[in-house]
Amino acid sequence: MENQKSNSSLKAIIVVLAILLAGSLVYMYKMSSDAKSTETLLVKDKETAMNDLAALKTKLDAAIAENTSISDELIAEREKVVKLMADLEKSKGDVASLKKYQSQYNALNAKFNALAKENGLLKNQNSLLASKNDSISMALGEAKRFNDTLVIQNENLAKTVEKASKLTVMNLRTEAIKERSSGKQVVTERARRADKLKVCFAIAQNEVAKSGNKLYYVQIIDSKNNVLGEKKTEAFGDMSLTYSFTTTVAYENKAVDVCEFLDGNGVDFEKGTYFVNIFDKGTLVSKTSFTLK
Repeated sequence: MENQKSNSSLKAIIVVLAILLAGSLVYMYKMSSDAKSTETLLVKDKETAMNDLAALKTKLDAAIAENTSISDELIAEREKVVKLMADLEKSKGDVASLKKYQSQYNALNAKFNALAKENGLLKNQNSLLASKNDSISMALGEAKRFNDTLVIQNENLAKTVEKASKLTVMNLRTEAIKERSSGKQVVTERARRADKLKVCFAIAQNEVAKSGNKLYYVQIIDSKNNVLGEKKTEAFGDMSLTYSFTTTVAYENKAVDVCEFLDGNGVDFEKGTYFVNIFDKGTLVSKTSFTLK
């Protein structure tokens, strides 16, 4: 009988202990779950605060890039945001810290909004000034284009006058001459019979050209590529010209015929094709060729 009572008491004690243990476990689980929920919420709040600060920094960067008169103030505010982000990153993320950082963020965001409003007013003023400047620039541009047009027209006119004032050398011809003892000159095509070469050309009438003495360089090249005559050389810029002789023409704006002779000086002329070129300084103005048999 006593054994039965002892067993009943022991069972009762075990049941009570089991209930207490179960209750403790439930309480501990609930506390652990609440702590995890709180920690998760704090981490999320910290991330949200960090994202808000990053977004504010991005807006400040964009405003600074516009390079307005309040850029220095914007840069100072950005430095505050960067420092706050660094402090928040290092913080434990407890409730008190997050409230402090949230308060600082709100203050910085309010300051940015005020600066952004001021910047907007400045941009409107600058836009008006830019519009006025554009109008002035357009007027100046029109004036410049008009002036450029006049310059081009004057240049074209000058080129036209210069081109029109150039003399035209024409009808260039060359003949081999046999001079008889009587002084009579006979044209020949035989190299061994020729005593001299006769070069003739005409200068056309030109009322625009400047009158006065005109110097021409005559170059005669034989079949062996030798320059005949004086074989003097004249430089015209980068060009070097070896010529046979020169001729000076008194030009009075009317057509004029010119003839000059190149004496063989007792030396037989070579057989073959000869080339005759007329130069006005370094410019070739006429050319021809002939053949001696």
